[in-house]
Amino acid sequence: MATSGFGWARPIAVVAALAVLASCGLPHVGPNKRQIYRGSVQKEGDAFIITVNDRVTRATAVVPALEFSDNFTTAGALGSDTIRAGDVLGLTIWENVDDGLLSGETGNATLLETVQVDGDGFIFVPYAGRIKAAGNSPEAIRRIITRKLEDQTPDPQVEVRREAGDGSTVSLTGSVGGQGVYAIERPTRTLSTMLARAGGVTIEPEIAQITVIRGRERGRIWLQDLYRHPQLDIALRGGDRILVEEDTRSFTALGATGAQARVPFQTQTLSALEAIAQVGGLVSATSDPTGIFLFRNEPSEVAAQVLGRDDLVGAQRMIYLLDLTEPNGMFVARDFVVRDGDTIYVTEAPLAQWNKAVSAVFGSLVAPASQIDQLAN
Repeated sequence: MATSGFGWARPIAVVAALAVLASCGLPHVGPNKRQIYRGSVQKEGDAFIITVNDRVTRATAVVPALEFSDNFTTAGALGSDTIRAGDVLGLTIWENVDDGLLSGETGNATLLETVQVDGDGFIFVPYAGRIKAAGNSPEAIRRIITRKLEDQTPDPQVEVRREAGDGSTVSLTGSVGGQGVYAIERPTRTLSTMLARAGGVTIEPEIAQITVIRGRERGRIWLQDLYRHPQLDIALRGGDRILVEEDTRSFTALGATGAQARVPFQTQTLSALEAIAQVGGLVSATSDPTGIFLFRNEPSEVAAQVLGRDDLVGAQRMIYLLDLTEPNGMFVARDFVVRDGDTIYVTEAPLAQWNKAVSAVFGSLVAPASQIDQLAN
């Protein structure tokens, strides 16, 4: 009975033990708020921790644009009859005499079906010589041949036909209906019509990107922008290479979320709220809605606007804090833009750590709710 006076010490000791376990002695999904704040520039680290508000949202709403340069957008459409090196021409020449230069004894018409424009842009026609074909239309070439032959045979009649050749073709690869090499013809002189000729795009339009490579220059756009902005439906050139592929951007989700994974973007722009929803949302039993952190290496120009400083050099480590319990917290999270390579981390709620501590100490003594109901019955 003498020791009964110290009975009050036991509950205090239990509470103290629980506090110690909750703070450092139990497994975590990751760092808690206090540990993250130790990484700030005000403490032991080199990261800036910023609470997201409307001003921060506007300053960080920078999404790299996909576009074509002026060299692509200002190039005029090719004439469908313009001859280029590598094209194949069909030539037919009629002479107004029975025994002509070209027809001989077989008739007064000569058919040359496979005249190919050489690498320098020339063709060779008997008795007319070497003729510049590249850059001319079939009609211009007809007049040149007629003029060169009319001094040698009376009233020559010349027909020039442009046939498909390798001098005005483009290649399409990636997520299109039919990969291959396609000739630039009258109906397919622009990017959109050539994509249609190849069977269209076979991936979701929201994540489809189109890259056009022309010599040493390349441009990339979103498929949806191709139809929203007519100026992006560029005129094609022979030798263009067109690649259609999925968006490769992604973010990483960690902590007390529905899923922990590297997650690809599903739309052109992605908000923090959409990103959280994309991984299953917050877990009601463990997630802390006041402790949603986004880790990012921010370019110095953007970091300077966020921090209001002009002495920053190079990319800065930034940690953005979202609190969904604030009056406008959901709106702020909806407007805050996630970028490629971001890491979203959701901390555990303090109660979740406390429950772990209780389970560690009294796990064998605490019965599940279902068992308690059975005992009550």
